[in-house]
Amino acid sequence: MEIKSVFIIGAGLMGSGIAQVSAQAGYKTKLFDVNPQALEAAMGNIKNSYNKFVAKGKLTQEQIDKALANLSVTSQMDDASEFDLIIEAVFESVELKQKIFKQLETICKHDAIFATNTSAIAITKIASITKKPDKVVGLHFFSPVPLMKLVEIVSGVKTSQETIDLVAKVASDFGKTSVLVKKDFGGFIVNRVYLPYIRMALLTLTEGVADVEEIDIGVKLGLGYPMGPFELGDMVGWDIMYNAMNAIYKDTEDNAFAPPLLLKRLVDAGVLGKKTGEGFYLYDDKGQKIGVNNDLAII
Repeated sequence: MEIKSVFIIGAGLMGSGIAQVSAQAGYKTKLFDVNPQALEAAMGNIKNSYNKFVAKGKLTQEQIDKALANLSVTSQMDDASEFDLIIEAVFESVELKQKIFKQLETICKHDAIFATNTSAIAITKIASITKKPDKVVGLHFFSPVPLMKLVEIVSGVKTSQETIDLVAKVASDFGKTSVLVKKDFGGFIVNRVYLPYIRMALLTLTEGVADVEEIDIGVKLGLGYPMGPFELGDMVGWDIMYNAMNAIYKDTEDNAFAPPLLLKRLVDAGVLGKKTGEGFYLYDDKGQKIGVNNDLAII
């Protein structure tokens, strides 16, 4: 089998980014979302991103025109029927992902590969409701997809080597470096290392060891990280952090991933970071940081 076409489910930041690199790599690409407004916004963001690459001299207008010719959008899930690779990039809910994969089984051709962009949920659990778990694989991209070079390829218990090899070729064509996660542990490689670090930063703050800016500066200058934990969390979104941490905790029962109460309260309050205009920092309507959120109650 050769993968020539890619169907992406979910037109959010991750889904639209995957669609952008897929079309640019020459694959017939279709982006699905139930919300037509989300698709319209995604296409606008993709075109703006392409134009930035042209302005920086990293892509030519001819390359962009070819990429856009490869890309289309739809609100009809049935359009997935003729695609070789389906990449699901929706909210981190195992129930939602399983529902989508179950639906896809009634739509897609038998040899279609189902990939999930989950950052934390075990692939085996998602694949368990399908009749072809050998063709289900984790394909975890990092945000922003057009810029970040890494992809985690995650094998479930029954994922075949052929499936892994096929998606590895796709990741390479997308211009990404892939790492193989050989055991289906929640969080895989990066989040398994990264989320306990975020958790400890939150605990360091609530224990009064240091303030938000001091912790961010300490990490950047002491460890050489490009962003501090609170800057990074604000960029990614604290709801995403909470859902990933909670999914791994439920799967492993490892207290290193137990979401701190402060994180839960942030999500309850809708204080999610840059996308809501406030997290541990405040942001203007263009997403630029304008100061520390001094009104945020720290538990």
